[in-house]
Amino acid sequence: MINLELEKFTLPGLEDKRPLVIAGPCSAETEEQVMEVATDLKSRGIKIFRAGIWKPRTRPNTFEGVGEAGLPWLKRVQKELGLYTSTEVANAKHVYEALKHGVDILWIGARSTANPFAVQEIADALRGVDIPVMIKNPINPDVELWLGAIERINQAGIKRIAAIHRGFSAYDKKIYRNIPQWHIPIELRRKVRDLPIICDPSHIGGKRELIAPISQQAMDLNFDGLIIESHNCPEKAISDAAQQITPETLEYILSKLVLREITGTTEPLNELRKQIDELDNDLMAILAKRMRVAREIGTYKKENNMTILQTTRYDEILNNRISQGEKMGLSSEFMSRMLKSIHEESIRHQAEIMNEKEG
Repeated sequence: MINLELEKFTLPGLEDKRPLVIAGPCSAETEEQVMEVATDLKSRGIKIFRAGIWKPRTRPNTFEGVGEAGLPWLKRVQKELGLYTSTEVANAKHVYEALKHGVDILWIGARSTANPFAVQEIADALRGVDIPVMIKNPINPDVELWLGAIERINQAGIKRIAAIHRGFSAYDKKIYRNIPQWHIPIELRRKVRDLPIICDPSHIGGKRELIAPISQQAMDLNFDGLIIESHNCPEKAISDAAQQITPETLEYILSKLVLREITGTTEPLNELRKQIDELDNDLMAILAKRMRVAREIGTYKKENNMTILQTTRYDEILNNRISQGEKMGLSSEFMSRMLKSIHEESIRHQAEIMNEKEG
């Protein structure tokens, strides 16, 4: 477990309850749009308004945000509606401008988190400032890179820190825009116990119809909050139109969330947990046996001057096992991850055999 100097992630007047909800458009497009969305969200109980001022885009010549011109709009949201405001910063200049205009909460985006130089630049710009900062996971599934960004911000003196889980980029996307890989934020929480985790179902799902189930799953995993993109006219949004919802839809989704407690007696679970322990032991014994067979295969390949990787055979295993797993109620994503890990371990064992020096 890693100890960071953390304080409660909060601001005056915010209720101490789950979920902390941050909502607003992907991008601040016009002053009228910002005020209309913020006013509607406030009427539905939202206390923290989010809007992208600078938008890092994958391709050039696309909308990259209104820039500094949008910061006075956020100031107006604060002054006239009494909402807290938040926006993304990607460099020191963004930090200075956001602080100058009194933005209440900053967040670091996935592309920036993946770049330690960018994170350090932001950390240096924040030194001596007391402001809550949220840090999105890097685009690649690397918990150490995510943790490193959090540590850099903490070492700059920022103590009100939260992590944002927005999913991870993958070449073979299926249902999700960004694969959730829930085990990674869970591992982050195991490493830093007191770190709040906020789920970003908008970026994970990429489609508005996925926001509700992803939000519920985050609550079932005891995440602390949700950051959800909300637009007054989602289908006409300049950026990420497919994943934004109206304030009315947001209110409905939040009203349907089931919040389960982690407290209470676990006595009834003990027998089931014993079964899990026994099954885990069986799994490890079977995997060890599988690796012994893999080593025998490695010996045969070495004796017959064959390459370790047999692509056709691997593709056959992958396709057949995934199909079998789905029939047993296991997701294709899980089966693919598990089989790839097993295959990598088998390759490692066979490589050891191949590289053994003879007597």
